[in-house]
Amino acid sequence: MNYSETIKWIFKRIPSYQKIGLRSYKPGLIRIKNFCSYLGDPQKYFKSIHIGGTNGKGSTVHMLSSILQEEGYKIGVFTSPHLIDFRERITCNGILIEKNFIVEFIKKNREFIEKEEISFFEMNTALAFQYFKEKKVYFAIIEVGLGGRLDSTNLIIPEISVITNISIDHVEILGSKIEEIALEKAGIIKNNVSVVIGCNIPKYIKFLFLKEALNKNSPIYFTTVNRKDLEYKTPFEAYYQNFNKVLVLKIINILYKRKNIFISYNSIKNGLRNVINNTNFKGRWQILKKHNPKIICDIAHNEEGISMISYQLKRESYDTLHLILGFVKEKRVETLLNHLYFAITNSFYYFCQPNVDRKFKIYDLKILADRVFKNQKNINYFTSVKYAYLYAIEKSNKNDLILISGSTFVVSEILSYHL
Repeated sequence: MNYSETIKWIFKRIPSYQKIGLRSYKPGLIRIKNFCSYLGDPQKYFKSIHIGGTNGKGSTVHMLSSILQEEGYKIGVFTSPHLIDFRERITCNGILIEKNFIVEFIKKNREFIEKEEISFFEMNTALAFQYFKEKKVYFAIIEVGLGGRLDSTNLIIPEISVITNISIDHVEILGSKIEEIALEKAGIIKNNVSVVIGCNIPKYIKFLFLKEALNKNSPIYFTTVNRKDLEYKTPFEAYYQNFNKVLVLKIINILYKRKNIFISYNSIKNGLRNVINNTNFKGRWQILKKHNPKIICDIAHNEEGISMISYQLKRESYDTLHLILGFVKEKRVETLLNHLYFAITNSFYYFCQPNVDRKFKIYDLKILADRVFKNQKNINYFTSVKYAYLYAIEKSNKNDLILISGSTFVVSEILSYHL
């Protein structure tokens, strides 16, 4: 198989959670342990940092990677999902994994993958581990896929574990209560491994993390925002990125204190400033057009994410706001719509459906939106993301703002359209 055929096989033979949802989800570590054992346990050949949480994982991963790259380390990054290219999931110093590596990996291991019924994410995880081993990375920064305790990335024993924040998401798997979700996320805390906790976490959840860390003899560090940290500049306009930034600075501090890994001031400063160039980071308050009209996309897809972009919109200057929104199943769509109704007023809405099996169908979305927005006249419905986007552009004026959000897949289609 060539690369194109290999990717088609991957998505057809082992479809992803992002594409088809709960049907693809296979919790537990037995299959990934067996697969990695079959490969020779590649995860044991590099140092790692494990990053979990509900929101902010991707931003934290890429800021941290950029800083360590500036210091001269070879850094592997494993994230999910991808926006445009499958290879975005696995990078080394910001460069996508080689197509040929994926082809050869599947060729060598296809029989095992099929026989053992390895899931899409387990295959990706093992592929990343093998790639980082062969690339001889110094650090691999590994983003948790879903939850933590039963996530296939939880096979690693990292130098540091990180939990960015906790909010309601993936309730069909992680639980409907924030305490249940927090316990799943806390599953990445390892015996005698330092754990760093992000900002804006309720005290009772912090206590839960503290209890788990004490049980495992794990040093625990809680992050707070201070003015000195805010002095470091990033290319991000969104204020919410400050929370991720101070978490990254805390991680750097713990690396030095606990692991004697010194990172210079210049590497920190340049790493944060050059994070997009160093890592090719996309989709988080990403400005596609600066004016006439201004166009921004953000992959916010849960309640906290919507809250963050609602807050950020108050810091923007524009005449009229045009919101392009689509969702996927398993999300608490009516709750998200209610939040939008109260947080964002005097806007035009362009509801659409992404082109994936998991899409929240536009007809069902209209029923919910009519109930929440009470049949307002400033709402339009579209069966495709592209049609919604083109119509919003047609209806907007030069001082307006167009924001695309609600789902990774909606943003992905817009980014593909801009290629």
